Amino acid sequence: MLGVLGLVAPVFLLIGLGYVAGVRRMLSDEALRGINDFAFWLCAPALLFVSAASGGGVVGHGGRLEIAFFSGVLLVYALALLLYRFVARRGLTESGLFAVNCAFGNTLMMGVPVTLATFGPEGIAPATAIVGLYSLLMLPLTTIVAEMGMSAGASPLRVLATTLRSVVRNPIVMAVLLGNVWAAFLPVPPPFLRRFLEILGGGTSPMLLFCLGASLRDFQIRRDWPDAMAINLLKLVVLPAVVWVIGRFAGLAPLELAVAVIMAAMPTGANAFLMSRRYATGMERAGAAVLLGTMLSVVTLTLVLGILAR
Repeated sequence: MLGVLGLVAPVFLLIGLGYVAGVRRMLSDEALRGINDFAFWLCAPALLFVSAASGGGVVGHGGRLEIAFFSGVLLVYALALLLYRFVARRGLTESGLFAVNCAFGNTLMMGVPVTLATFGPEGIAPATAIVGLYSLLMLPLTTIVAEMGMSAGASPLRVLATTLRSVVRNPIVMAVLLGNVWAAFLPVPPPFLRRFLEILGGGTSPMLLFCLGASLRDFQIRRDWPDAMAINLLKLVVLPAVVWVIGRFAGLAPLELAVAVIMAAMPTGANAFLMSRRYATGMERAGAAVLLGTMLSVVTLTLVLGILAR
C-alpha cells in the first residue's frame, strides 16, 4: 500500500499545490488560463499524437480495449440517464447532463499523469486510445441528447453541425485522429521530431494537474452535495467495476485491463462541467461533482491501484 501511495501522492500534491495557488491568488486568472491553454492546446496533443503515430494508436486485438471500456461507459451513462429521467423525473436535457457527469472521467488531466506514474511510457498507448475516443464519443452523444431535450424535433442537420464543431475544435480528439492517420500511412516519425514532441508533451502532467487544482477554488459542494454523491458513486465505484468485469470477459491483457480500470476510476472531468455551462443546466451540480470526486479519488484511486497491484 505504501508503494501505491507513493505513485498517487505526487499527483495529488500537484493538484493541492494548484489549489493553494488558486485560493491565495498567487497567479492571476490570465496566467492560469495561459498555462492551461498551453498544456491543453500544445503539450497534451503532442504527447497523444506521438504515441499514436509511433504505433500506439491501435490498441489491443480487434479493438477489444476500446469495446470493453466504452461498453462500460455507455452502460453507466444509460443507467444514470434513465434513473434521473424516470426516478427523479427531470427533463431529457438535464438527465443527459447528469449522466455525462457519471460517465465522463478526467482521463486527460488526471488519467494520463497517473498512468505515466504507474506504468511509464508503456501505459500511454492504451491511454491514448481511451482519451481520444472519450471526447469523440461522449461529446457528440451529450450534444445530441441535450439538443433533443431542448428542442424536440430539432433539425438533424443542426444537431450534426453542432456535434461536428465540438469534435473538430477539440485538439485532443484531432491529435489522436491525426496520429492514427500517420501510423496507418506513414513511417514512424523521425527521431528528431519524436524527441521534440516528447519534450513538449512532457509538460502535460505537471501543468494540467496544477491547473486542475487551481480550478477547484471556483466549485462549491454545499447546495448540490446529494446529486454530487450519487454521481460519484456511479463514477468512482460502479464504472470501474463494470469496466473490470467486461474487460475480464473480453480477455484483455493485464496492462490493458489495468489501464482501462484506472481510467474508468478517474473523477468527473471538467468537460462535463463545460457541457453543463454550454446549456446553462446543472452547472452547480457539475462543479460540485468535479470538486467532490477529485477529493474522494484520493481514497478510491489508491484502493483501485492497490487491488490491481495484487
